[in-house]
Amino acid sequence: MVGGFVGRAVGAAVLAVALVVVSTAAAIWWTARQDSEPPSDAIVVLGSAQYNGVPSSIFEARLEHALQLWREGVAPVVVTVGGKRGGDEFTEAEAGRDYLEQAGVPAEDLVPVTDGVDTLESMRLVAAEFGQRGWSTAVLVTDPWHAMRAERMAEDSGIDAASSPTRQGPAVQTRTTQFRYILRETAAYLLYRVTGESVAGAPGIG
Repeated sequence: MVGGFVGRAVGAAVLAVALVVVSTAAAIWWTARQDSEPPSDAIVVLGSAQYNGVPSSIFEARLEHALQLWREGVAPVVVTVGGKRGGDEFTEAEAGRDYLEQAGVPAEDLVPVTDGVDTLESMRLVAAEFGQRGWSTAVLVTDPWHAMRAERMAEDSGIDAASSPTRQGPAVQTRTTQFRYILRETAAYLLYRVTGESVAGAPGIG
């Protein structure tokens, strides 16, 4: 009888974990399909890889979307985010700022936040920048699958955040790619909710 009870308890625990994983993945998928563009203090572009100051294709897709939002008047300022890896000359934030300035955004409308090494640290640094400037609201630009975790980390850092994910770039090209990103983001989101820590990884995951 004791063995049967233990077996049922283990089965119930496994089922509960499976339900949490599936519901989280479904929420990530649902959030990825949303597009919120409320008037805000700033558009915040989450960084990704750059090569000697040139944004990667993933990063470029985010920057182009942020540029469109800025042109539409969603916010007067674009905040570019991201530090640099060992050996890099430029930070992701600097590469993003330079890209947008070359695309026509005035330098005074660009704010690089250059020290973040992952999403959580970046959101905390952005929140500190917001606090210094008296800002509170942001539209986050990142890949669709990263949007839910980025929003959660921004909100937990004190930013009133919405997300407007890019619909272009390698992260959304194929269903296989989308499925892989959803799985990885599900793990990263659950890790954050359980531990309060971020996780470094592929572009849009850390």
